[in-house]
Amino acid sequence: MDNVLTYTSHQDLSPEFHVKIKSMSFRLILFLLISTSTLLAQNPGLNLAQPLAASAPAPSTPAVSGDSSHSNDQPETVIHAIVNEVNLVFTVTDKHRRFVRNLAANDIKLLDDNKPPAKVTDFRSETDLPLRVGLLVDVSGSVKSRFSFEQQAAIEFLTHVIRKDKDLAFITGFDTTPEVTQDFTSDIEKLSQGVHKLRPGGGTALYDALYFACRDKMLKEQSPVATRRAIILVSDGEDNQSRITRDQAIEMAQRADVIVYGISTNVSGSKTRGDKVLERLAEATGGRALFPFKIQDVAHDFSEIHEELRSQYAISYKPADFIADGRYRTIQIVTTHKQLKARARKGYFAPKAGVQTGSQESDGGAVKAGN
Repeated sequence: MDNVLTYTSHQDLSPEFHVKIKSMSFRLILFLLISTSTLLAQNPGLNLAQPLAASAPAPSTPAVSGDSSHSNDQPETVIHAIVNEVNLVFTVTDKHRRFVRNLAANDIKLLDDNKPPAKVTDFRSETDLPLRVGLLVDVSGSVKSRFSFEQQAAIEFLTHVIRKDKDLAFITGFDTTPEVTQDFTSDIEKLSQGVHKLRPGGGTALYDALYFACRDKMLKEQSPVATRRAIILVSDGEDNQSRITRDQAIEMAQRADVIVYGISTNVSGSKTRGDKVLERLAEATGGRALFPFKIQDVAHDFSEIHEELRSQYAISYKPADFIADGRYRTIQIVTTHKQLKARARKGYFAPKAGVQTGSQESDGGAVKAGN
């Protein structure tokens, strides 16, 4: 007998079968509701109105600097590692104050926090490093008589030192407050105009001006390559208006890895209290103070600074017993030749774990103490 497929309408089914079907449907709906609630609780950001594929994480795309199309993306996780390597720039002169440019690493003895370095990683003569120069000019009433000559000497200095598209300089005048007349540029014409915009004023807030130049200009100037930072301070060294102390100004210069060169405008023939201030600022940062006998010698002093900036050494090393505690660490550097003298900054502030500063990011992201 052939198999026969028989269709039975739902009207022919028993009442008990209908009850079973309804019970199974209710259980299925209840299961789906419970499953959906659990899924939403575990994934609060899930949008069920979208296809499932849309809720899967998209492949990560490298962030492009300056590209606003990624403004809604989640920020990338950036890990800042503390690198215990110190970069120190120094100058060596002979007994006649002539620059010595042919030394090797074994000609130098160095102590960091009174201990020899654990390892010297690099030693080189630095004659071509890009410069970041701040010209900080005292425009207080006390320098009015010699102001015009100082302006001309400063312009000649910048013309000889600043190389287009490689070095940068800014101009700041100060009396009771600092005023930037030209921001960072390598354009000599703009720098000259910035110098000519300087106008003699009233009192003197030297420490405030130096603090400002280091914190607000040098620390914030970011460069993709290593640079040398120097501030040329043209002043009589007298301060009668600052809220910042001398030691605070020195500390900020050290944190910004800035060498301070002082050119005294005192031509009285005798050393004043202000001259001693310029010496202290320069000595603490690895620079030097110059004291022209007459105002016409200012141009020669600018020339000496130019030569020094192109006659320096750089040594990189890992300190012994280094701790990232934010403490000030002293540096002592001498040569093995008694007739030669090495000059560098007196120390640096170690990075502090968990704290990021501008100077730590300025040289490629590693924590370094330069200049």
